[in-house]
Amino acid sequence: MSNARKKFTKKEEPIRNNSDFWKWFEANQKDFHQAVKVRDHIERDFFERLSPKLAKLKDGYFFLAGMLNETTAELILTADGNPKNISFVEDLVAEAPDMEGWKITGLKPPADIKDFCIQLGGYKFDEENLSFYPDDSPDFPDEINLTIAHREWNEKDQKEITVGVYVFLDNYLGEIDAITKIDSVNVIRRSDAEKELIPIGKLKDFLNWREKEFVEKYEGSRHDTENDEHSILEGDSESGNRYLAVVNNFLLNWDRKASHPWIAALTIRYDGRKTNGMPSRGDNEKLAQIENYLLEELKAKDGYLHFGRRTADGERENYFACKDFRKPSKVFFEIEKKFGKLFSVEYDIYRDKYWQSFEHFRTY
Repeated sequence: MSNARKKFTKKEEPIRNNSDFWKWFEANQKDFHQAVKVRDHIERDFFERLSPKLAKLKDGYFFLAGMLNETTAELILTADGNPKNISFVEDLVAEAPDMEGWKITGLKPPADIKDFCIQLGGYKFDEENLSFYPDDSPDFPDEINLTIAHREWNEKDQKEITVGVYVFLDNYLGEIDAITKIDSVNVIRRSDAEKELIPIGKLKDFLNWREKEFVEKYEGSRHDTENDEHSILEGDSESGNRYLAVVNNFLLNWDRKASHPWIAALTIRYDGRKTNGMPSRGDNEKLAQIENYLLEELKAKDGYLHFGRRTADGERENYFACKDFRKPSKVFFEIEKKFGKLFSVEYDIYRDKYWQSFEHFRTY
């Protein structure tokens, strides 16, 4: 009989919620601190252990880590600019315990432009190389569309330079402001500028001014959808299946759309192969249950306007125009967890101040 000893690995508790995650992190924080400080094997000893634990909670967590000083390590948890994951990052960080030698930060914080420079693909992104001007549109006056010029822009590397600009904005403005205060960005060479270029260091002041104007213009905007008229739109989808949509007529033509600049879209896929793309009776009952839950949780008086729904080709989509993106992401995630074994559930949350993504409903 062999006298070799068996080596037993301590079994870790499963990660089911934020509290479980932080208990696991706290139990390993000294090893993680050493990995961040020494950095020789940070991927193996920290990042490769952290990633799968975060994934147990939800997809969409990203992170950065480094030493703030000789004794304090910082872990920045980020949604990588995706609005539908912001609230989950915020909640996770809010539950972080106090740990000596650690600072846990939620989302990329804003930086002083004098203190940092992004280097990516051989290019620098800083106050010396970047400038901007706003692209104002008379048709969409509340949109914040920016043209940003890079001193070394060239067509060959335009994708890399554009990515670098977005990374710069994320770090300069901070993750939340980069998401919530800018509608679109166009990157050009300086010689192609159609307006006078403004130093990038003045961008924060410009965005704060435009945000203040926007808030004052739409402050108090609410709408009760209970008595609104709705249209039932019927036709054929591109595949030839039946198409059915229910749309709120008042909201389609509302003149204060920008007061609810976030669109939350929930897509549920079912088997419609034998029913001309429509749900079966049993599936329809479950879909109605989901929609009742949506309307109960996302109320118009709280800033969540149910614009309508579309059913075709094995898909049921529900659309909300929202003042904020946090609660819809949580409600949609709960539906995914509860009904994910019955249906394929996907959702998206994006910024669309003038609800241009709804204009195709006018064609039916």
